[in-house]
Amino acid sequence: MKVLIMNPILYTSETDNIPKVTSIKDTMIYALCMGFVKNGDEPVLAAAEAYKPVCREEYPFQILWFPCVYTAIWKPRCFPLLKGLGSYLRRHKQEYDYIISSEVFSMLTLSGAAYAREKLIIWHELGAHNNLLKKLPSKIWYNIVTRIFMRNIPVIPRSERAAEFIGQFCRNVLSLRIDHGVDLDKIDYKREKGKYFVVLSQLIERKRIDGIVDSFATFQKNRAQEGWQLEIIGDGVLREKLEQQVRTLGLENSVCFAGRLNHEQLMPVLAGASALLVNTCKDNSMVSIVESIAAGTPIVTTSVPFNSAYIKSEKLGIVKDGWNEKELNEICEGNEEYVANCINYREKLSNSYLAGLFNQAGGALCK
Repeated sequence: MKVLIMNPILYTSETDNIPKVTSIKDTMIYALCMGFVKNGDEPVLAAAEAYKPVCREEYPFQILWFPCVYTAIWKPRCFPLLKGLGSYLRRHKQEYDYIISSEVFSMLTLSGAAYAREKLIIWHELGAHNNLLKKLPSKIWYNIVTRIFMRNIPVIPRSERAAEFIGQFCRNVLSLRIDHGVDLDKIDYKREKGKYFVVLSQLIERKRIDGIVDSFATFQKNRAQEGWQLEIIGDGVLREKLEQQVRTLGLENSVCFAGRLNHEQLMPVLAGASALLVNTCKDNSMVSIVESIAAGTPIVTTSVPFNSAYIKSEKLGIVKDGWNEKELNEICEGNEEYVANCINYREKLSNSYLAGLFNQAGGALCK
């Protein structure tokens, strides 16, 4: 099948100054496109030019880069407006078997609804209103724009929480759930785990890494002779403060700040860990959680990430708000079972498997 995937935002930017990157090959949407390629399909990605890498790259599928316009209002980092997309859809929609657009709250999805409604599937992630301008634009969009222009367009939620939210505004929410996936060819799993936990995160306020350090300190104090370690992979504005916290707790020999690692460097560390620790207070679906499960490493997390629903139902780890050393002990004691569950589940996280699910839904539109 030939599929147009409209996903303008390729990676997260915390500010309006979108950081430049040398490659987009480690992004989630690139990985999904590769899933289609592996299945013998022909994906075409429509993206915002603001996310185009600074280095020239070759891709096994076509990428259409559209410039962002009126950026003072339509912010490229959260709600971009792409010049020329509408006319492209009018001229080329018949070339595609179906079209995937990311998010209901999106100008690209509105363009798809206006110019290629009969081809469109919306892939929706958000489980609550966008906080921009005290949620007013979001509430207007979902209650008015969505109900008028998108009410019967099929929507595939990425999680149960997203399904519950968007079901208030869209009539055609499918029972299918498709989360972000991974390239299993690049992720090896390990059954035998080391005596360490791993954190894979930006070191910023909403990730609450300080709470993880405190919980580990209590855990390590009670099991001091066992030599447990905490590996913190990532960087951010709170690094110095967290390093000071570690020194104050006397954990210099037990906590390692590895900084940023590339994918090839971090995956063996993640695969060898007894658990990935997540303490975020604000996130949607987290790719680090998906990669951890694929590597056979269970999760200890709050209920905030949307992935937490299937972590709990499939017993891929422990989900508890305010988790502490008790849950760290629990994940150690049941580690063998949790690891086996992750390894058994990992095939369902394959991008080629998820691309096949999209084709099932897209095939229904072709009939």
